[in-house]
Amino acid sequence: MQKGTYTYDYPRPMVATDCVIFGFDGTKMQVLLVKRGEEPYKDSWVLPGGFLRMEESAEESARMMLREKTGLRETYIEQFHTFSAPERDVRGRVISIAYYALVRKQEVRQGANVSEVGWFPLDGLPELVFDHKDILDMALAKLRERIMFQPVGFDLLPEKFTMRALQSLYEAILGVEFDRRNFSKKILHVGLLTDLNESARSTPKRMAKLYKFNAESYGRLKEKGFRLEF
Repeated sequence: MQKGTYTYDYPRPMVATDCVIFGFDGTKMQVLLVKRGEEPYKDSWVLPGGFLRMEESAEESARMMLREKTGLRETYIEQFHTFSAPERDVRGRVISIAYYALVRKQEVRQGANVSEVGWFPLDGLPELVFDHKDILDMALAKLRERIMFQPVGFDLLPEKFTMRALQSLYEAILGVEFDRRNFSKKILHVGLLTDLNESARSTPKRMAKLYKFNAESYGRLKEKGFRLEF
């Protein structure tokens, strides 16, 4: 059959992609928000998003938004839900395919119009319009599930990091506090890290060992069935 031979006469919803872009400042999880420049909800904060163009896939749309807002091309991104409630958007029938992305904040280069982009801690968010708070909440819930089965948290850290930085990240994502010795013992026992035999100053009086993620070790663990439990 030739492409375009058939047409269907029924109402067509608009399709959009929204992207929850997570970053980590060393203490707290943060999310990148943009300020709307037009109605509806002009000057309100929302997740980066846009309508799907005819020539692109949903993931291509999400990655384009990621590049525009952060300057990053290669980073962890995952589709986690489709939001399709009929009344979710005041502009009409809009279905949104939602992704979350994990970025290293120190590598981010903000877009040209920086006055309309901002990082916010999860415990200090402005009011979000549309259903974007629901999207953000589900993204965080999915990330909390994923981090127990995949070491995706390493995408939020520098290539070299201290054990304390890794613990702070897990605490920020999961919303819990770990005993320092137990956390270190568990992580080292699993075998996800490579000791670099290097140190960095963690306090004015203390040096801390540096590690990096061991992808080969994780590959072997994944074959056996990986789950991180504390």
